[in-house]
Amino acid sequence: SDGIPRTTMGQLCATPPVASTGAVPSATTTLVWGSGLEANIVLPARFFYIQTVDSSGRNFTSSPGENTFEVKIVSPVEQFTRIWVQVLDRRDGSFLVRYRMYASYTDLHIHILLNDKHVAKSPFILKGPVYHDGCDCPQPSGSVWKEDMQCPVSFPQIEQDLALFPRVDPDRNALEVPQRFGQRQSLCHYTVKDNKVYIKTLGEHVGFRIFMDAFLLSLTRKVRVPDLEFFVNLGDWPLEKRRPSERLHPIFSWCGSNDTRDIVMPTYDLTESVLETMGRVSLDMMSVQANTGPPWREKNATAFWRGRDSRKERLELVKLARAHPDMVDAAFTNFFFFKHDESLYGPLVKHVSFFDFFKYKYQINIDGTVAAYRLPYLLAGDSVVLKQDSGYYEHFYSQLRPWEHYIPIRADLADLQEKIHWAREQDEEARKIAVAGQQFARNHLMGDSIFCYYYKLFQEYAKLQVTEPKIREGMERVEQPTDDLFPCSCHRTPQIPREQMN
Repeated sequence: SDGIPRTTMGQLCATPPVASTGAVPSATTTLVWGSGLEANIVLPARFFYIQTVDSSGRNFTSSPGENTFEVKIVSPVEQFTRIWVQVLDRRDGSFLVRYRMYASYTDLHIHILLNDKHVAKSPFILKGPVYHDGCDCPQPSGSVWKEDMQCPVSFPQIEQDLALFPRVDPDRNALEVPQRFGQRQSLCHYTVKDNKVYIKTLGEHVGFRIFMDAFLLSLTRKVRVPDLEFFVNLGDWPLEKRRPSERLHPIFSWCGSNDTRDIVMPTYDLTESVLETMGRVSLDMMSVQANTGPPWREKNATAFWRGRDSRKERLELVKLARAHPDMVDAAFTNFFFFKHDESLYGPLVKHVSFFDFFKYKYQINIDGTVAAYRLPYLLAGDSVVLKQDSGYYEHFYSQLRPWEHYIPIRADLADLQEKIHWAREQDEEARKIAVAGQQFARNHLMGDSIFCYYYKLFQEYAKLQVTEPKIREGMERVEQPTDDLFPCSCHRTPQIPREQMN
């Protein structure tokens, strides 16, 4: 976990002693931990943590300087290691070190240095083979993989979603779902068979299949996934509107709502940011942690929002900001759904870097067409989130608690000014909520958690199937990408009896 560790990992006191101003980091007492120090935890970007500690065992709570630690990752048998390393200063005394491997290695040595001295138990030795993300070498046993990944035993949202489906009939769904939804909606019909992925698309707007394809390929490179057959909704809105007493169809969606019965997955946005960390994306759950703006006391005590006009309440928010600019800074970057009346909503403003949001203490999270998918990143900053009450939810919302992880605001925003006033008056309370929200994001929304969630969802869903998942007529294989530059040789035996898979 990433609860900031105490003086030693075994001795968990409620509040660790805090280093005084002018304290000097110590190589022997500084703490290093995390999944990126384990050979068997394969992720697109692996990561671990450093907590700066002084010689008397006191934790730093502010940055000792972003270049305090040097991290080198080498393979003793290779002249060059194709690994990109970034040391991210979280400015709270801790660092997040992330690295992306572009090839697999027999062993890796991770050197963490403070003024040329090894820190903690450095060098950390990862006994190989250490596979990179592109290596197609699945762990045959799901239970071994889950244990290696330290996956939670259960996820409340998965249990809640699947409780409505005591049995799943792939044969019947393969007939009925395309008839019911295939004309008006855009869906993907997937089958995973012998850890290979097959697809048939339904509807015309199927570009978003790339996110699901990429994740299924990534997961099946890491672990053997049980055979299963399922439908993914590529649109914004959840689809299954029938009452639980009626015949429900299991539809996997990126967003759920209180009046639909879809099975919720992590959003395509969060999923892609996990796959493309240190790749195509600049905004991800790790980069946010190094870009949380000025310290709390120096942040602007105004509520902040930017976005487009995808919901009526957003129009109300911008009007409110124009009437009370001392409380709310909210503006549109784009008009698409409503008529742009500049006299009401002001001019369009330029896009602001997401990291600049954190110059403000209060972040407003308000629905767009469905749930606003920026919430994970807002929580990971160190501003406090004012979250609109909403009928829409993402896969983790059921674990969030109002007044603990965020400040709730009414769906119609009627109490927004009152809540901003409360946060200004109760500054220390607001700061505690910001820290708890940040801690939640660090513990539950990082890449390893997202892989665990999908695997657990597929595993539990597969158990409900009462007919055999099949490669249906019209399905095509989704091929693993080939890596001609850095092919890897997998030491694992590819086949395993199915009864051992779980």
